[in-house]
Amino acid sequence: MAIKILYVEDELFLGKIVLESLEQRGFEVLMEMDGAKVIHQFQQFSPDICVLDIMLPNKNGFELATAIRNLQDDMPIIFLTAKTQTEDVVKGFNIGCNDYIRKPFSIEELIVRINNVLRIPKIAILKGIEEEVMIGQFRFHAHKQMLIFGKDIRKLSYRESELLKYFYLNSNELIQRRELLNHIWGNDSFFNSRNLDVYITKLRGYLKEDPNLQIITIKGVGYRFVAD
Repeated sequence: MAIKILYVEDELFLGKIVLESLEQRGFEVLMEMDGAKVIHQFQQFSPDICVLDIMLPNKNGFELATAIRNLQDDMPIIFLTAKTQTEDVVKGFNIGCNDYIRKPFSIEELIVRINNVLRIPKIAILKGIEEEVMIGQFRFHAHKQMLIFGKDIRKLSYRESELLKYFYLNSNELIQRRELLNHIWGNDSFFNSRNLDVYITKLRGYLKEDPNLQIITIKGVGYRFVAD
């Protein structure tokens, strides 16, 4: 089955080149030029990944990524932009994008980035965890990717679940940042490093109901997951 890409680009000439090039390589692509129509297309098309330009009419890429994350928080997102400011890169990763490509780019580079983002392990990174474990006051279902606090049930994304699993199995031990990146993403690139920051922030938010659970940052080294 072909990988489905929702491609959002308001430059018609560039868009057609990218669209045709991706289709020639076996991808199924839906291109949209108007930011206001993207969410409807997203819901109808059900893509495997979204490739979003930043500068768009009616709704920009940052706004679209936020809306998409609200609908499906683990949807892979790649930003395309002509901007070069570091703050735009940081903003993109804080929103939760998986990668960032600056224009001009080659089709080969785009395809490599798409394949890299979608290369999620089919086998759980860590084995030996029970079907349900208690982490402080939380019940954690690793296989079902669920975190339960009382009657509150939170559905985790694949990587959120794998990250929490890794912390749980290494509770109260020093975990190197590079070690986390290599286990969860497969490499310690800048892009994955920014993603890790976003996921750590999310997990801290999820676990805040239990004050005895902490993800402590050891500056320049990594993390310690304290579960008293």
